[in-house]
Amino acid sequence: MDFSYCLTKDVKLPVSIRIATLEGIRDTFQQQDNLPDLYITVQLFGDNKPLTVPIKTSYKAFRNHWSWNEWLTLPIKYCDLPSSAQFAITVWETIGPRKVKPVGGTTLRLFGKQFTLRKGKQKLHIWRDCEADGNHDTSTPSKLSNHEDNDMNKLEKLMKRFDCGDIRPEEWLDVMVFRQIENIHKNISSTSTELALYVDLPKFDFPVVYGEMEYNLPGPFTVVQNSAAHNINDDDPLRAAMSQQIYPDQHNTNNELDRQTLMHYSIVLDPDFQRENPVEAKHRRLVRSHRNGPLDRDLKPNPKIRDELNVLPHKREEGSVSEAFTLDGTCSALIDFNFQALTKFLKCVVWTDHTEVRQAVDLLPLWVDIDVDDALELLGKEFENRAVRAYAVNQLRKADDEDLFLYLLQLVQALKFECTSDKTLDPNGSSLAQFLIDRATNDLILGTFFYWYVIVECEDLVCGKLYAKVAFHYIEALIRSPEGYKRRIDMREQGKLMSKLTILARDVRNIKEPRLKKIDHMRAKIADPKGTLYKFKAITLPLEPDKQISGVIASKSSMFNSNLQPLRITFQCEDGSEYPIIFKTGDDLRQDQLVIQIISLMNRLLLKENLDLKLTPYKVLATAADTGLMQFVPSVSLAAVLNEHQNNILNFFKAHHPSTEPGNVYGIDPKVMETYIRSCAGYCVITYLLGVGDRHLDNLLLSTDGHLFHVDFGFILGRDPKPFPPPMKLCKEMIEAMGGANSPHYLSFQQYCYTAFTTLRRNANLILNLFSLMVDANIPDIKIEPDKAVMKVQEKFRLDLTEEAAISYFRGLISESVNALFPQIMETVHKWAQYWRR
Repeated sequence: MDFSYCLTKDVKLPVSIRIATLEGIRDTFQQQDNLPDLYITVQLFGDNKPLTVPIKTSYKAFRNHWSWNEWLTLPIKYCDLPSSAQFAITVWETIGPRKVKPVGGTTLRLFGKQFTLRKGKQKLHIWRDCEADGNHDTSTPSKLSNHEDNDMNKLEKLMKRFDCGDIRPEEWLDVMVFRQIENIHKNISSTSTELALYVDLPKFDFPVVYGEMEYNLPGPFTVVQNSAAHNINDDDPLRAAMSQQIYPDQHNTNNELDRQTLMHYSIVLDPDFQRENPVEAKHRRLVRSHRNGPLDRDLKPNPKIRDELNVLPHKREEGSVSEAFTLDGTCSALIDFNFQALTKFLKCVVWTDHTEVRQAVDLLPLWVDIDVDDALELLGKEFENRAVRAYAVNQLRKADDEDLFLYLLQLVQALKFECTSDKTLDPNGSSLAQFLIDRATNDLILGTFFYWYVIVECEDLVCGKLYAKVAFHYIEALIRSPEGYKRRIDMREQGKLMSKLTILARDVRNIKEPRLKKIDHMRAKIADPKGTLYKFKAITLPLEPDKQISGVIASKSSMFNSNLQPLRITFQCEDGSEYPIIFKTGDDLRQDQLVIQIISLMNRLLLKENLDLKLTPYKVLATAADTGLMQFVPSVSLAAVLNEHQNNILNFFKAHHPSTEPGNVYGIDPKVMETYIRSCAGYCVITYLLGVGDRHLDNLLLSTDGHLFHVDFGFILGRDPKPFPPPMKLCKEMIEAMGGANSPHYLSFQQYCYTAFTTLRRNANLILNLFSLMVDANIPDIKIEPDKAVMKVQEKFRLDLTEEAAISYFRGLISESVNALFPQIMETVHKWAQYWRR
């Protein structure tokens, strides 16, 4: 039996009701030739008080019967409803200009038995010549007890059950039953003098049960004696919870004694506990030993604290060993043994204590140099102290431009945490802003991407002014630099080019013609000599600042067959080469931009370990909240490869890179096979770690030289529109191209997966810190649960396991993905959906 249900406190949808029809004959209407103008008002009441203003139906002219079939949405959500909520519904008749009178009213409770939300069709009795009464003991109830045994009422109850899916449908029988019920209803309605209103309530996948919002009281509590408290119900959950807090030692051994004791007490908020306890504050100062000097080298930690410090750099939990830090011997041990645990130490500092803050800041120059990943963590929102942030920026100055580019996206986001208390930013007073402006001014690639990262954030409603000020100071610094004025003009021309492409994309999309006609129209516009796209003065390509472009090649530009119809634009470069890009409008590319940046970083980390997995981190740049550029990589979707080559990827490779060397059982170039195996392994690991969803054969691309790579990262961090997705995208066709699950190539694939997983696992702190800097960015899948974004990635690394256990765990994930049946079914469904879309 299914016991699944949902609580109203979790339903964030507005309350709605559908007004269907009004049935029955009223004496005053029988002599009229035309039906009078009626309208209906709905108001929500609770606890004998109105919860909303009345909402009324729109005007309709009636001929044969009263029928509205109109949904009314009330300005209140289900999560805000009290258990006594009820609809007060009144039918009104217009009798003159600004004059109405009530035809009748009825009151419908939203919650039925066991406080379950009503759903589906409802028949409401209308009480004549009165307005609906929204009181708890209403005089206009929607149900009449003396009519419960009426045959028509019984049929309507059965119909309601059928409509809600409680009765299994039988098509041949249902047709006859519905016809008979319709005749019975017509006969009864023609002779009845009662008015009945039919309405529809929303249906949910699960029963919705009333559940109150839970609020946490602000702070600790004290308990006072209360002789009247013995009347409290023994099952009171609040009292049980407080019993655990008041008697933690006895609760597990003698629950009954706790309950009887607590019956004589009530809970009262003690305001004294909201202030700092002077005893605790003094104890903290004594323990942390605020001396005149910043550090006493003669003091050493005891063996227990030393053991805790040994594992400290490997922990991410805040304050996990906060009691070990005393600003004395502990810090001395950390510095002496070169433990890179500065971030953990700073998290344990009491930043409201000025003396402790001063000593912590004095220790910074004495600390061993920290890595880039630790410096990035110090730029997060947890660290507001200017000295700490300046120290982190000084560590970043050691990174070269190529390394800094890998973290530039997160560093731009970290500018949000440089604000002062009044939410303003002074770039001259912000070490991070000044550092980024200086580096962007001196390097063309950094400067181009920094400019566009900042420009996109200027559209943000919350921090837009902050980034506008940064952009202004950057342009000022750029103009003062050598050749800076030319770069400023170049950036302006880049913006104009993006505007022209946006207009072109929208114009082509709005043409009501087949796709081929749209492409012809687009090429004609580009090739127009009077236009501004065919030829223009050479400017920097925002996506690839090393390239200078001077025009668009019309004959090699096209449009993709998808919902948003992105354009394929081929630029003519000054060096004679061509650069194809994908220009998208109506789509936020910032999430794809983040994923590609992380893939590029992971590729760099793997290459440092001499592990080349042949990844294809193509370039993505968002130029606005709904426009952007993507590098076009010549390739074919895996779906097209399988359709055109008899469901065999090897046939695709044989068609482009055949090999007749002796001993080559697969008949393809061994380099192509090696590239394919390595790229499969790399993307399997990366897409698993990032929780990439919505994987199907149309967003897995394959190049002729064996590079397999993923595109379209609209779902990350575990989100997936398909039910029961496998941990990683590894279909049986991909395994068959390696020679099967028992081939040496498949064993090599597995080994590459294990090596890549363990390598990235050792760099998990850097990747997690990058994600932590993005929690306030406008990334769709991060905005859903920003407080859990980092945790979702951290869980994939399984840092709680040893390296051997982690490899064993990952081996199980591969087997689970290869043997998953349900994703294969969903892939077939997706193929049919793509077919009908075309």
